[in-house]
Amino acid sequence: MIRRLRYEVEPQFAGYTIEKYLKLKKYSHGCLVFLKKMEEGVRRNGVWAYTRDKLEAGDVLETMFVEEDSSENIAAVEMPLDIIYEDEDLLVINKPADTPIHPSQGNYDNSLANGVVNYYRKQGVGFVFRCINRLDRDTTGLVVIAKNMLSGAALNQAMVNREIHRTYLAVVKGELPESGTIDFPIARKNGSTVERCVDFTHGERAVTHFERICPEDICTNEKGAQADFGHHLCGIDHNKKYSLAKVWLETGRTHQIRVHMNAIGHPLPGDFLYHNDRSEIGRQALHSWKLEFRHPVTNKQMKFEQPLPEDMRKLL
Repeated sequence: MIRRLRYEVEPQFAGYTIEKYLKLKKYSHGCLVFLKKMEEGVRRNGVWAYTRDKLEAGDVLETMFVEEDSSENIAAVEMPLDIIYEDEDLLVINKPADTPIHPSQGNYDNSLANGVVNYYRKQGVGFVFRCINRLDRDTTGLVVIAKNMLSGAALNQAMVNREIHRTYLAVVKGELPESGTIDFPIARKNGSTVERCVDFTHGERAVTHFERICPEDICTNEKGAQADFGHHLCGIDHNKKYSLAKVWLETGRTHQIRVHMNAIGHPLPGDFLYHNDRSEIGRQALHSWKLEFRHPVTNKQMKFEQPLPEDMRKLL
């Protein structure tokens, strides 16, 4: 994968070193080290340059990232990909259920990473897999993947700064309150490498906000008309068996929504790990609905939304 970038230096940045200027463009320390090691990784007015060189107004600065090899230990595997958006710097995919993000023991060739590496292999380019917002294996919906070192560094920093806004849809059991905030610390459960639990002694702070919503507010048919969900009272079915919740996070702990909803008595149907549920959906009823963030290179505001999947619609 090759990414070339070009900047025309604005007057207010005259006298800045190339390194200082590139840091303003979200180049991380790792990106700058990479460029220094690459032949002609940085060029000023068409000539190779040191990052300590000072700029003048109107200078044309060019950088080039070259990553020829794909991620080690990720096999290229043919699989369908529901690509929502793609440009030179990022890829947004609607992930299906039963698809882990990364390969692991027992999941060597069925992860999203396998499919994405294969997608670029067919284009004849190497690809280093950098997924920014990770989802559980059976959580559906939007994930953003960085296509180069620069976008990966910028998007990862945006995650740390809480500048990538993620909104989920969850079907939960029972009559959920109209809105609320869950502020319970989460830790790994003793004796388990996977399961988490609320732990007020050893846990890390975890904050989840939720709002009960009407299915009609977010579900439409193919023609854009509201889908028919029958008799509902704002997010609750007629027998109060399930509620539909809009959920957004202040923190990003493993299994946070699943653990928190279970802790307040509203577990997700289909969640075998935390509720031992054998409902008709066959997976936790959780969907990555919206993603909003600034583009890592252009700084343009990006917004993506993916409708509720069919299996969660059927529950309602």
